[in-house]
Amino acid sequence: MESREFIEIVRKVLDVASGVRERAADEVTDRLSAYSPAQASALATLMSAAAVCEKENPVLEAELHAILELMSTGHVGLDHVAQLREIRVEELTPELREYVSDLLER
Repeated sequence: MESREFIEIVRKVLDVASGVRERAADEVTDRLSAYSPAQASALATLMSAAAVCEKENPVLEAELHAILELMSTGHVGLDHVAQLREIRVEELTPELREYVSDLLER
């Protein structure tokens, strides 16, 4: 992926509008094969930090799904998503708890 495109997706992942963040997470998932190993790991790290701060459950679900898909590329390790340990899983829905558990057990 070209630098310009990568920066654009990063901006969307960090956007103040929840709808933009949710669409960005979906876009990350849709473009898995476009990322270099460094881009995949950087996106996973960034999205993990964003997920820790996320207040909207639909956006959090999209972010967690994107992180899971990024991990499936083989370029993302547990150290890239370690920030997810900061999420208070007891405050999540059962489905979101399962996502976080799956990500941290890989």
